[in-house]
Amino acid sequence: MGTMRAKKPPLAVIAAGGTGGHMFPAQALAEELLARGWRVTLSTDARGAQYAGGFPPAVERRVVASATFARGGAGARLLVPFRIIGGVLSAAFGMALERPALVAGFGGYPSIPALAAAWILRVPRLIHEQNAVPGKVNEVFARRVSAVACGLWPTVLPSKVEGVHTGNPVRTSVREKAGAPYIPPGDYPMSLVVIGGSQGARILSDVVPAALAAMPDTLRQHLRVAHQARPEDLERVIAAYDAAGIPAEVAPFFDDIPRRLSEAQLVIARSGASTIADLTVIGRPSVLVPLANAARDHQNANARGLVDAQAAVLIPESKFTPDALCEQVVAILTRSEAATRMAQAALGAGIPDAAERLADLAEKLSASPTSN
Repeated sequence: MGTMRAKKPPLAVIAAGGTGGHMFPAQALAEELLARGWRVTLSTDARGAQYAGGFPPAVERRVVASATFARGGAGARLLVPFRIIGGVLSAAFGMALERPALVAGFGGYPSIPALAAAWILRVPRLIHEQNAVPGKVNEVFARRVSAVACGLWPTVLPSKVEGVHTGNPVRTSVREKAGAPYIPPGDYPMSLVVIGGSQGARILSDVVPAALAAMPDTLRQHLRVAHQARPEDLERVIAAYDAAGIPAEVAPFFDDIPRRLSEAQLVIARSGASTIADLTVIGRPSVLVPLANAARDHQNANARGLVDAQAAVLIPESKFTPDALCEQVVAILTRSEAATRMAQAALGAGIPDAAERLADLAEKLSASPTSN
């Protein structure tokens, strides 16, 4: 008698790319599904692949052609539909060879090929929208998937589309610091973390060093800063902190952000969805500066929940000056009880089990007949 072949574990195709904002929650779902015994393939484009370094080695990378209308000249934009169609055909071919149990899209143009192929082949599919206002790609696919998972609530969704509030999944490295005890500001070294994301760090480099330099000596002498700055801004930011006598680590990227957040008394940041998720899972007070030219003003909407919970102070770009920031930082760092309340309020807004919630939804969809 021949032996029965062992049944392969289910396959999930995770489609994401563009920026860390899409890739970090995608990585979190990949980690959770692997832990549940799934196989996982990441479908992304060449740019997205640059952000895939944190994905577990067990995740197969599949780079497909995609493109965006937002970059390049007229000639490049004319080629966009053809590049996307090529990517869709490539993704469909891969799915025909081995049918996934589920395709999960996280937004951005690199998610189009896998989601479109899944729609054509009627593979169970979901999208996860990180922001309070959906991006264009997720808005288009919202009516063409089995479920829309929402990171922030309420999310502005197309009419007749109902979302499932899962929260924004955070990476294992963030979850390991979930609810880390908060050391309130006081008469001892205090850590400030300054993070701006890939698009939005310049204004933070312009304003934050000057704001901290203007603080009273008694407070400024206790500061320790970790400042994420764009490569072209590094020299002037380092010089500004040196001139102010503030010890500062300045780098284009920190690969240990969770640890730094866990040790911080205050965070000054943009209000990207992943940043908001990290702040709420770890539980830290923040000054948020929404990216003014963010698509559909989603960063302003992202910040609203933390501001309403009194876990964060919002300063719009138009009013983000050294004086305004200095005033807010001094107010937070000189009121330890208020800072502690902000940290607790941030923690209260977090969904540390968002990855489990999203994986539960994925398993439910994969086990049910596909719709639309």
